[in-house]
Amino acid sequence: MADSVARIRVTVRCFAAVREALGNDHLVVDLATGTTVEALRRLLGGSAPQLLRLQVAYAVNRDYARADTVLRDGDEVAFIPPISGGSGANDLFRFDLVHGVLDPRALEAECRTDADGAIVTFSGTTRDHNEGAAVVSLRYEAYVEMANKVMCGLFEAALKQFAITRARVAHRLGEVPVGEASVVVVVVSAHRGPAFDACRFLMDRLKHEVPIWKLEQLRQGDTVRWIGDLPRPGGA
Repeated sequence: MADSVARIRVTVRCFAAVREALGNDHLVVDLATGTTVEALRRLLGGSAPQLLRLQVAYAVNRDYARADTVLRDGDEVAFIPPISGGSGANDLFRFDLVHGVLDPRALEAECRTDADGAIVTFSGTTRDHNEGAAVVSLRYEAYVEMANKVMCGLFEAALKQFAITRARVAHRLGEVPVGEASVVVVVVSAHRGPAFDACRFLMDRLKHEVPIWKLEQLRQGDTVRWIGDLPRPGGA
C-alpha cells in the first residue's frame, strides 16, 4: 500500500559548526507534513549526534523562526550556531560582504556630502589575543542571502530612529590577519550625536543578529575554534 502520509521536501543550509556536524554545505530532506524545525533537527541528529550538542537558533526562508515553526514544502531552513559578533546599492545605505582588505576612506567618501557635519567610522580589527590565548588570524563566513536581508532591516530601523544621511557597512569574509579590519561601519549626519548613536546601533545589532561566523586560529598547537554567541533578534 502506498504511504498515506503526505510528504514535503525542504533544503537545509549548513554553516560553521553545523556544517562540520552534518558534513555538508546543504541537504535536501523529505519530511512528513507537520514537521517542525526542532523535529527536523532531532531527525538529523539521529545520524549526527554532534548537531544535538550544539546551541542553535533557527531560520526559515532567511527569517529567524521559533523551534515549533511548522515547515512547508520548499522551505529553506538553517540552524544558526553562535555568530561572530552581495549587496544591493542604495543611495541611503549599502552592505557589502567582501574578500580582501577593507578601505574605510573609500566608504567615507561615498557617504559624505557638504550638508553633513559629522562622519563617524568604526573599524573592528583582529587583535593578537583572546581569553588568554595568542591569536594568529580570524576566518569569517556568512549565510550571505540572510545576512543581506537582516542587515537591510537594520539599516531601515536606523534610518527611522536616527537623523542620519547615509550609512555603509562592509564585512570581510575569509581570513583576516592580526591588525587588519574585519568590519567597517560608516555613518554620516548633519550632527555628531545621531551619527555616533547610529554607528553603535548598527555595529551592535550586526554582531547580535547577522549570521556571520568567526573561526579563531590560535598560535598554540595550531588550534582553531568557532567563537561567538547565539543571535538575539531585535536586540533582545
